[in-house]
Amino acid sequence: MRIQDMPEFRNRDSVLTRTKDTTVADAVKAMSDRNYGSCVVTDGQGKLVGIVIERDIMRRVVNQNLDAATTELSEVMTANTKTAKADDDVMDCMRQMSNGRFRHMPVVDGDGKLVGMTSQGDFVAYTWPELFSRVKQNAAASLFGRSAQV
Repeated sequence: MRIQDMPEFRNRDSVLTRTKDTTVADAVKAMSDRNYGSCVVTDGQGKLVGIVIERDIMRRVVNQNLDAATTELSEVMTANTKTAKADDDVMDCMRQMSNGRFRHMPVVDGDGKLVGMTSQGDFVAYTWPELFSRVKQNAAASLFGRSAQV
């Protein structure tokens, strides 16, 4: 399955974006208001510049005693962000995120413009029905004396 075919991707609310001169405090407020774990940094034309996640704020702002009201996203964002394309395979992206230990992956077009976001939560939602189906099959098999494993 491709990312663009996932209901979680197609039905997602808009991605939270800000420009690199936005203060961390402003980004945190927007993230908090929307209950988002990330803010994508764009160049104002929609092209991806970086990403700021909760972990960046904790490590690069709070832990460094920076003032969120005066620190700009450009100072704490992760540049050279791993990205996906909408037609990338879901499992390939999930593997890349898991191996890289990151939870958010911006989805861009061929010009590097942001078209969406995918997250580990999306992948959990994608795999959850399959997991429940296997558990159900194994439970039924156990009832009839066959052993099965999840």
